[in-house]
Amino acid sequence: MNTGALDRIRTQLLWDRLLAVVEEQAQTLVRTAFSTTVREAGDISAGVFDTRGRMLAQAVTGTPGHVNAMAASVGFFLNKFPVAELHPEDVLLTNDPWHGTGHLNDFTVVTPVFHGGRPVALFAATSHIADVGGLGFGPDGRQVFEEGLNIPMGYLYRAGKPNEVLLEILRANVRDPRAAEGDLHSLTACNRAGADRLLETLDEFGMDDLDEAGRVIIENSRRAMLAEIAKLPQGCWTHGMRIDGYDEAVDLVCSLTIGDDGIDVDFSGTSPVCGHGINVPLTYTQAYASFGVRCVVGNDVPNNAGSLEVVRVTAPEGSILNAARPAAVSARHAIGQMLPDVVLGCLEQPLGGRVPSEGASCLFGPVFLGGRGLIPGSVVEPFVINAFYAGGSGARPGKDGLDCTAFPSGVRSTPVEITENSAPLIIWKKEYRPGSGGEGEFRGGVGQIMEFAHARGEAFMVSKMFDRIKHPPRGRQGGQSGAPARVYVKDGPELRGMGRETIPAGGRMVLETAGGGGRGNAADRDSQKVAEDIEKGFL
Repeated sequence: MNTGALDRIRTQLLWDRLLAVVEEQAQTLVRTAFSTTVREAGDISAGVFDTRGRMLAQAVTGTPGHVNAMAASVGFFLNKFPVAELHPEDVLLTNDPWHGTGHLNDFTVVTPVFHGGRPVALFAATSHIADVGGLGFGPDGRQVFEEGLNIPMGYLYRAGKPNEVLLEILRANVRDPRAAEGDLHSLTACNRAGADRLLETLDEFGMDDLDEAGRVIIENSRRAMLAEIAKLPQGCWTHGMRIDGYDEAVDLVCSLTIGDDGIDVDFSGTSPVCGHGINVPLTYTQAYASFGVRCVVGNDVPNNAGSLEVVRVTAPEGSILNAARPAAVSARHAIGQMLPDVVLGCLEQPLGGRVPSEGASCLFGPVFLGGRGLIPGSVVEPFVINAFYAGGSGARPGKDGLDCTAFPSGVRSTPVEITENSAPLIIWKKEYRPGSGGEGEFRGGVGQIMEFAHARGEAFMVSKMFDRIKHPPRGRQGGQSGAPARVYVKDGPELRGMGRETIPAGGRMVLETAGGGGRGNAADRDSQKVAEDIEKGFL
């Protein structure tokens, strides 16, 4: 065996170890988190970066919006805090939407790693904290100033000492200070776990730093991604999607160009900035649009700075996909999570139709609020809980869509028991929604029906960020659209998909999530599959 082969084996072993390190980092975050969005749903990201701020490896646990946006955010940190000026026990923090992952609820923590007295890497992690004060998680804000507490890039720990002033400000401005502060310590702990394992790895491999290994990893990933792109026909393709938006429809317009040096995705022609909080900072747009490409092109190539740099995403400033400060952005996921389906629509022709149909895409994530101080006459402690639920994904090439599955975010639905234990709520129903999957040779995934009520019969509030009510997921190649979503008071009025509303005392809120679009002609569906759908109650 020659030296080159030994070097390749060594690099592969190191790569596998890095993956194990960042996964342990992510699992530490999940195990120690206070917020149910992290602990139960896995709404996080975790990764290791070189000293130039380039992402080398990411944990499997996490969401594309967090991971790919975090990949850019570490560079913003280093612009303000050069790595050479950091102390080994420093911990940096921000929840700034334009320097982090798109809205105030996401806190990103960055920790330098020192070996032999000099910096060798950085670990970063992001988690969604349930409440940040202000209007909180929801689309009703008109500017980011209304949406909650905005913490600019700064120190959470400086030379090992916690920033007590920052923590005191945080505790004074949120509805659940225990969870918010606990989650910041959880983010710190997970980065520390990653750092400890990395230092053990460097010693085991006899390495002083990650510079050369990082260069090889990034360049190998870049070349591998370009090789996958080279298999595709070159050209430009366009696609559009209309979704509900806050108070008027939003058009997402995309052109995708495949060339020698990569793929360019441009959202010119997309609707302008909205007057409410569904606008998207550019980094979040880039995160989900690039993920749409990676779903079907080079999905076996590691997701890091090398593979990401050859998928370039732009959107005109002033469009809803490149909203400048101080636009309201709290519910940026309601738009951003639609982008993979838009990009896949562009790729349908160059890939010969081998892309899935549209799905519900955006999470159905109600924020429930109530108790004294919010509901007149309430006798219970104030509460706020953010739960996640999913609709159906679109039919896939040769397969049905996935039922009640959160694509593209990948987060898990919040268990009934967790919601009922964390807030005075009862979930009276949680079941599949029959007939919601779009018909076709391959059926779209079905959504679900849920009923929520206050355990004491009190009124409560819900902040809604639901789309696909007026514009359901479309099928492809003759497949039918999935059923549109609905939200209403049982035996009462329909509710808006967006915004905060009150569920009256004794009332139940019913959420019906959208089904995914079908694929192909329904007349061609296998009769055995039809019989199975009937047996399962899907039809």
